[in-house]
Amino acid sequence: MEPQGEKPAEADGVRVTPQLLKSRSGEFALESILLLKLRGLGLVDLGCLGECLGLEWLDLSGNALTQLGPLASLRQLVVLSVADNRLTGLEPLAACESLQSLNAAGNLLATPGQLQCLAGLRGLEYLRLRDPLARLSNPLCTSPSYWAAVRELLPGLKVLDGERVTGRGSEFYQLCRDLDSSLRPSSSPGPRATEAQPWVEPGYWESWPTRSSSILEEACRQFQDTLQECHDLDRQANDSLAQAEQALSPAGTTSSFVF
Repeated sequence: MEPQGEKPAEADGVRVTPQLLKSRSGEFALESILLLKLRGLGLVDLGCLGECLGLEWLDLSGNALTQLGPLASLRQLVVLSVADNRLTGLEPLAACESLQSLNAAGNLLATPGQLQCLAGLRGLEYLRLRDPLARLSNPLCTSPSYWAAVRELLPGLKVLDGERVTGRGSEFYQLCRDLDSSLRPSSSPGPRATEAQPWVEPGYWESWPTRSSSILEEACRQFQDTLQECHDLDRQANDSLAQAEQALSPAGTTSSFVF
């Protein structure tokens, strides 16, 4: 579905107001809000959200947002999720100089050039534009050069789409990508592997962040996401080994090895 224009959306959607922010956070002063969860409220306009100058952790996923203008004033923002919206650009985030983690999966970002605004964020280390478990992606993720283009544009990234691209563990993810590419179905006839399916509902591992440490809570959430992906990779690896054993075994014979 194409994103609606701003004014028609305002007639049917929800606008962020001081009353909404105070009721969701329990704070009287907007400047005192540090953590804010506004998921799935049908938001189409961020309204006065830019007045929460002390905000560090913000979840705007599952709404109908088409622009992020008010977020430009959030200089203390460290963790942000705008997954599952209708965004075609992220330009206002260029001013969020403290941003370290961004989830923008499930939007309408079409080219790597739309990520250029993030190049100046020196602290940005975690970026998600695609989430297979939640079935969220962006049009730019379909390009064969997507991975390389994003890494070239944002060389400071440590984790992209839940996979470590630099540091300890990055070689493991590269090996998994190479294995996955080698096992993709070819044009020749033969049995096809069953597509991996998530074994828990999206958001199962996510919990409300504690007020004392938003960074620690986000680190825990990312660890839980990685653990879930490891379970999925383990299942895929077992399927791949079974296929390889079947392909290497002579027809009509059984393996003599006992495991």
